[in-house]
Amino acid sequence: MPTRTHDTARRETETILRHWHDAVPDDRLAHLVKDASRAFVRALQTRLAEHAVPFGHWTFLRILWEADGITQRELSAEAGVMEPTTHVALNAMERQGYILRKRLAANRRNVYVHLTRQGRALKQKLVPLAEEVNAIGVEGLAPPDIATTRRVLIAIIDNLARDALASRAAATDVLQAPNSARLRRR
Repeated sequence: MPTRTHDTARRETETILRHWHDAVPDDRLAHLVKDASRAFVRALQTRLAEHAVPFGHWTFLRILWEADGITQRELSAEAGVMEPTTHVALNAMERQGYILRKRLAANRRNVYVHLTRQGRALKQKLVPLAEEVNAIGVEGLAPPDIATTRRVLIAIIDNLARDALASRAAATDVLQAPNSARLRRR
């Protein structure tokens, strides 16, 4: 018999599908990408939970598998989360035996994050789960369509990154522009 959580997830999925297929098939692309991302996250989250790994730890593990021994601050920046969020996640990961944090005698300010043998071993278990979710997501799609989707999404990311840089530059210019009161005092 399905659980209440299973029924709720099924209803949410049906609502999203009905939304995209019937209600507003031409809704903004940002909403479509958000719902696709949520579906990928939900599918991976379910699989990670079977290994007692919270989804929040997944991002940190992926980064550390590629760049073990970086500072906690670098890890926060790479993950795109605030340092307190990283600190809380790393506390849990340390308790689970996935990471160790170390300070170097030469620089006591920086905290370096290192995977343990157990943390490194998770890669062999968890990466195939992510690959499975990706394969499910593109099931039935032709390789040229997948390649086009990748190119389009990368172009969107590039466009929005340029916009963010331009917005930051404009905001900096406004902040640094002399105001009339300061000019009168000169």
